[in-house]
Amino acid sequence: MTSGWQTLFYKEVLRFWKVGFQTVGAPVLTAVLYMLIFGHVLQGRVLVYGQLSYTAFLVPGLVMMSVLQNAFANSSSSLVQSKIMGSLVFLLLTPLSHWNWFFAYVGSSVVRGLLVGAGVFAVTVFFGQPGFVAPLWIAVFAILGAALMGALGMIAGLWSEKFDQMAVFQNFVIMPMTFLSGVFYSIHSLPPFWQKVSHLNPFFYMIDGFRYGFFGVSDVSPWLSLGIVLVALLMVSAVAVNMLRTGYKIRH
Repeated sequence: MTSGWQTLFYKEVLRFWKVGFQTVGAPVLTAVLYMLIFGHVLQGRVLVYGQLSYTAFLVPGLVMMSVLQNAFANSSSSLVQSKIMGSLVFLLLTPLSHWNWFFAYVGSSVVRGLLVGAGVFAVTVFFGQPGFVAPLWIAVFAILGAALMGALGMIAGLWSEKFDQMAVFQNFVIMPMTFLSGVFYSIHSLPPFWQKVSHLNPFFYMIDGFRYGFFGVSDVSPWLSLGIVLVALLMVSAVAVNMLRTGYKIRH
């Protein structure tokens, strides 16, 4: 017998899976285009950490970028769509607690993020073969990063009342922080000022820790990255749970 949160979780997974060509296939294609463009232009011209080819360095960055962006998109788009279509009222009529909502939405976001990430890796790995020095670090940062972005997506979805507002959050917060997190470069290649700025970006620690699992080298200690990601996850989750508990913009 399934519990309430499991039913909602299944519903959310089924929601994105029914349009898998759009929710999973399209992000994989986008990542392949990034690999073709950046890999073709910079392959053979750039060595990262003094030993890695640029395409091998780029693969984990593209995988993690896809995980984060799609985990965020899953929970945020689902909530906003439910608001606009008026179907959110049916969830409000159920006896589901705010914790049920949280685990279902964040859990489904993790599933979508990992599915997209696996698809991106399966396609881009042929361009550059990264190692698997520490697989446990890969799994930990992928799951924690997806959960963090799923919770952040809930905040954006609860705050937004229409797609325009969610697009503002996506375009002016998520996208810049993702692209300035070291997906396409090592921060040691930046001037000192911008290196310090990068260290203020929590997305940097998610991607740097994830990349450590492949190569065994990173810009900062993976333990530092893990601590910062865990703190960020707890803070964002606390805000999301509180918004659900108070019915922020969903109960009038």
